Amino acid sequence: MLLKQSVVDAINRQVIEEFTASLQYIAIALYFDSETLPELSKFFQAQAMEEHGHAMKLLHYINDAGGVAVVPATREVKNHFETAAEAVQLALDQELKVTEQINTLVDLAIKENDHLSRQFLQWFVAEQLEEVSSMTDLLNVVKRAGEANLLLVEDYLARNPRPDAEGEAAGA
Repeated sequence: MLLKQSVVDAINRQVIEEFTASLQYIAIALYFDSETLPELSKFFQAQAMEEHGHAMKLLHYINDAGGVAVVPATREVKNHFETAAEAVQLALDQELKVTEQINTLVDLAIKENDHLSRQFLQWFVAEQLEEVSSMTDLLNVVKRAGEANLLLVEDYLARNPRPDAEGEAAGA
């Protein structure tokens, strides 16, 4: 095996976070779908696919490096939201938490002198910048629009589509 067991265990734990994030984004997408906000729903459906792709990328890495990948159960997700801002704030908070977790994984790889994992994880470090930035932008737009003007957010998303997450997931 190319990896130390401590790194394999830590990456397997991160897989839980990625699959949970995917399910949380599905719950948020369904909330926006129930509110007849199709662009917001589509945005979070794409986020869900992207997070699923991240989990798969981690699992494939473990397998490729000779470790034992574990498909985990996920944690419970929030399914009810009072406002659009609450839903997007949850998503931003989740991305900030994942950023800390990825940084902790990198720290572990450095501590264990695991150069392979350190290099592999750099993609995730860069990805988190994009994730936090796009979620911060969306939350700012939602707050500026207010609950009464969420169609402005729909217009914003229609005019500023996010990059297609399918290519990333397929390459995972």
